[in-house]
Amino acid sequence: MDATRSGGARHRLTRRGVLRGALGGGAALGAASGLGLAITGPAGAVGTAAAPARPTTPAAALRELTRGNRRWRTRHQTHPHEAAADRVAAVSGQHPFALVLGCIDSRVPPELVFDQGLGDLMTVRSAGEVLDEAVLGSVAYGVLELGIPLVMVLGHQSCGAVTAAVRADETGEELPAHIAYVAEQIRPAIDRSHSGQARVDATITAQVRLVRDRLGREPDLADAVAAGRLAVVGARYELGSQRVRPVA
Repeated sequence: MDATRSGGARHRLTRRGVLRGALGGGAALGAASGLGLAITGPAGAVGTAAAPARPTTPAAALRELTRGNRRWRTRHQTHPHEAAADRVAAVSGQHPFALVLGCIDSRVPPELVFDQGLGDLMTVRSAGEVLDEAVLGSVAYGVLELGIPLVMVLGHQSCGAVTAAVRADETGEELPAHIAYVAEQIRPAIDRSHSGQARVDATITAQVRLVRDRLGREPDLADAVAAGRLAVVGARYELGSQRVRPVA
């Protein structure tokens, strides 16, 4: 290995060590594969010893999220991992099987939408799923330090951040400073092949794709995808049906 690559490796190890010390919580565990709809999770339940094991492959974890969303939308939630034993076990570490990067919208809480409980999901939320260094660092921590094998970018119907971005683009409206930053980050996803509400709806999906693809290109995450340890996928939640559907 040449000096440049060796120095880069040392930098990554040092950075990861700092993350471990600062954020704490659980050893890195195995993950699973490719861009597309696939998921995984570390082995071992956080709850009691008799509790079912968590998903250990991308496909199994995706099935668990899909089943959980079905329970949610049909009102057959099981509210897993809420017992006293689960709470005690969570003190010693965390082993989430998926990371959901979603919007801040109060109507789309990932743990409810997927009927998951304490320690099942790592959630990162920003208006319109917008990426910045803090969001990227949070996602990287989940993947690199906790071995989370799936990152799902979850957009949703009637997203206010996307609506504001589209409106500002169309009218030239001046948004308050911090909201303007969010709108500017969403602007590249605006789908100008549509108009009116159809433009907003198409942009919601396009923003999911843009963020998903950008995450997939991040060097550390791309390495994990190439090695088959990680899947980065896109989806959107429909408020009317409460269904989460994949974004191709």
